[in-house]
Order: sequence, then structure tokens, then C-alpha cells
Amino acid sequence: MKKLVKVVAAIIENDNDEILCALRSPNMAIPNMWEFPGGKVEQGEDLYSALKREISEELGCLIETKILFNDHTHEYENFTINLITIKSKIIDRNPIPKEHSKLIWLKRENLSSLIWAPADIPAVEQLINE
Repeated sequence: MKKLVKVVAAIIENDNDEILCALRSPNMAIPNMWEFPGGKVEQGEDLYSALKREISEELGCLIETKILFNDHTHEYENFTINLITIKSKIIDRNPIPKEHSKLIWLKRENLSSLIWAPADIPAVEQLINE
């Protein structure tokens, strides 16, 4: 049986109605694909606390979590991921890519121009159709 990994990711929107997109680095699993930034939920951690911690570690900024946006389970070859996206807003410091190759801000209608990690696609589609 494949290992199930619970992951939270932030859908961060700025004042220009753009969404923060993060490019996975070549040395990460599922390399060189775009994703919403976030990470694994540790044992005993709630989703919102996990997301705030992950964004602080990965992007060096503080966020305010708003609403749960999408909950999707995707099977990769070696593991299964339960990806929960949460709408969020940056409240302190600008994001910097500590683990990712690149960060960009994109309008919803341009999100489909990127090559997304398969687990992120349902949230991308939901954003585009919002």
C-alpha cells in the first residue's frame, strides 16, 4: 500500500488579483513543475497552523489563513497525496523562494499556461472557473 501524505498549500492572492505560483526545484520530488506553496502536515498539527509554519519556512513571510478552498487526493507512482488548499493572504514580509526555483504572480486566466504538478490541477481549475 502506498504511503498517504497529507499536505497543505496556500492560494495566496495579492491586491492585483494575482495568485502566487511556485516552481519546484530540480532536486525536489516532482521536479520543475508549478505548485501552490506549502508542505506536509506534522502529527498533531491542525491544517492552518501547518500552512503558516510551512509558508514561513519556505517563503520567509507570514500569512493569514482564510478559507479551505479545495481538498483533493492524487495517486502518484510511489505515494498518494491528500492536498488541501487554503486561501491565504500575506500579512508580513515579501515571499522569497528558499526551496523553490522561482516564484511568480499570475492572473487566474493565465494559470493554465504553466505546467502544474498533477495534485495541484483540481485547485488550479477551480480557481480559473471561480
